[in-house]
Amino acid sequence: MKNDKGEVRKVQKTGGSTYIISLPKHWIEENKIGPGDGLIVKKLEDSTLQIFPPRIQEVKKAAEATVKISQNDDPYRLARKVVSLYLVGYQIIHLVAEGRISQQQRDVIKSYVREKLVGAELIADSSSEMTIQVLLSYPELSVKDALRRMFLIASSMQKDAISALERLDRGTAEEVVRLDNEVDRFSMYVIRQIKLAVQDPRSIKEIGLRNARDCLGYRLIVKSVERIADHAALIAERVKLISKPLEKEVLRGILGMSNLANMMLEKSVQALFKEDYDLAEEIIVEKEKAKELEEKVAKLTLEIPRQDSINVRLISESLRRIAEYSSDIAEIVLNLTITETLR
Repeated sequence: MKNDKGEVRKVQKTGGSTYIISLPKHWIEENKIGPGDGLIVKKLEDSTLQIFPPRIQEVKKAAEATVKISQNDDPYRLARKVVSLYLVGYQIIHLVAEGRISQQQRDVIKSYVREKLVGAELIADSSSEMTIQVLLSYPELSVKDALRRMFLIASSMQKDAISALERLDRGTAEEVVRLDNEVDRFSMYVIRQIKLAVQDPRSIKEIGLRNARDCLGYRLIVKSVERIADHAALIAERVKLISKPLEKEVLRGILGMSNLANMMLEKSVQALFKEDYDLAEEIIVEKEKAKELEEKVAKLTLEIPRQDSINVRLISESLRRIAEYSSDIAEIVLNLTITETLR
């Protein structure tokens, strides 16, 4: 008998103390299971059982992809294709040219692999072929470890961008912009791991998460952290355009916004990794303060040169957005931890 959740099969008792259940014939045939073969039965956290043949536990051959290219192919399009293959879980990526791989194609692909793909290495490089392999495995860098690294970089980017504004230090501002690539690298790594876990739920615990709900929550959090880093980089870009030191009142207003945004970000991190529902709730309440501070800064900018005024207002807008993204993270933490509050 079938229902919308699957097949319903009755439990039978045999031998006085043994309970048995029949298995679907199509599943037996699909997995080539015969009489006397062993099956693995695994109890999950929600008390459901998972049944699978032993061979599924065997180490699978590394998933490989081959991309055929020509010298007319746009280098950045090829690089984006490599990134996409990395994200969906391929471990070995071959780029094979009909003739030769152009120097520009080679340079762009190498740059993308080096700057954007955590754990990926170029293991073969000839005139007509390049091979990229992902060498990093789950235990070496869990999703939580990678996300923690993203948080640290994004937080330091914001602090350094505001420090650059205080001193009009364009060198520091430029370094903040470069760090955005580092956050993107870890972002892509986490997305890759989550996609692989969704395809094979048995690997969810291997990447450091508990269940499919965690996968969705962490995917959304990664996007928020990525956007926080983007806004820190935007602040740094605006710092490079400001012509002279800001007036004390204006700078004080910006520092107030920065302190609030950074406090919200750091608390959202604590709430996530401590699974603290109440702390996450506190962060969400703080979001409105960011809008109030932004309005105060906007009024103060009326007294400074127009071009600098525009840049300062864009900086304050980015700080507000950082606060809002931190609040978004806190909301996800509420969803991830709500069940614990019912116990």
